[in-house]
Amino acid sequence: MKIEKVWWLCYSAAGATALTVRTIAEELAARLGAPAEGIPFTLPAQREMCRSFRSTDLVVVGTPVYAGKVPNKLLPDFQTKLAGNGALAVPVVTFGNRSFDNGPAELRAVLEKDGFRPVAVGAFVARHAFTDELATGRPDANDRAEMCAFAREIARRVTALSGDPAPLRVPGDPGAPYYTPLGTDGQPAKFLKAKPKTDLSACTACGLCARVCPMGSIDPADVAQVTGVCIKCQACVRSCPAGAKYFDDPAFLSHVEMLKALFRAPKKNAVFF
Repeated sequence: MKIEKVWWLCYSAAGATALTVRTIAEELAARLGAPAEGIPFTLPAQREMCRSFRSTDLVVVGTPVYAGKVPNKLLPDFQTKLAGNGALAVPVVTFGNRSFDNGPAELRAVLEKDGFRPVAVGAFVARHAFTDELATGRPDANDRAEMCAFAREIARRVTALSGDPAPLRVPGDPGAPYYTPLGTDGQPAKFLKAKPKTDLSACTACGLCARVCPMGSIDPADVAQVTGVCIKCQACVRSCPAGAKYFDDPAFLSHVEMLKALFRAPKKNAVFF
C-alpha cells in the first residue's frame, strides 16, 4: 500500500508522549518515503478543530494513560474531533512505569470508531508525571531504538498491505473502569479535587502555567486561582521557571509515595501487531 503522508497527533502535557509519537512517525515517514507532519492536541485551542484524514494517510495517535486508560477529560475530544475516513492508524500510549492497563485497547477501540484502521499498537514507558523517581530519563536511547524498530516493522507490513489490515490482538478491556489510586496504607486515595498551589513569594506572575494548562483552568490574570478542573498532569508544576507550583494534598502525596515504594523496577515497552 502506498502511503502519501504520515501524521503524528498527540496529547502530551509533559512532552514524553510527543517525543514518542514523533520518533515513530518520522521513522515511518523515512521508511515509507512520505512526508511527515505533526498536529498538537494538548491545549484547549488545539483540540477545538475537527481533524480529518484520508485513506492514503498513516496517523500515529498518542496519549499518556491516566489511571490506566485514556484520560477521561480528553476522551471526548479523541472520540469526536478525529475523522479517520479509512486512514491507517498506530495508537500509542505512554505509561509511567506502573502499567498501561487498558489504555492501548481503549485507544485502539476509539480510533476504530473514528473511522481509522489500526495496523499496530504501542505502549512505551515514560517518566511518571507525578515524580522524577519513576522511569527517570525515559524514554531513553534504548527506548527510542525500540520505537524505531517498531516503526520499521510497521512500514514493512504497510508496504505489503493490499487490503484491510488484520484484526489486532491487544490485551485489555476498553470498557474497564479506571485504576483506583492507592495510598501508602493500601486504601483508595481520593484526590480528584486536588489542585496545584502557588508559592506567591516565588511566583513571578509570568503566566506560563496558565498557558500550558491543557484544561485552560489556571486564571492568567491571577495564576494562584485554578478556576476549572485539574487533571493532575503536572504541566504547570514542571514548566514553572521559579518552582512556584506544587501539590500539597495529603491523599495525592500518599499516592505518590506508594508509587515510589512499589513501582521502581524498570518496566518494558510493549508492541502489538
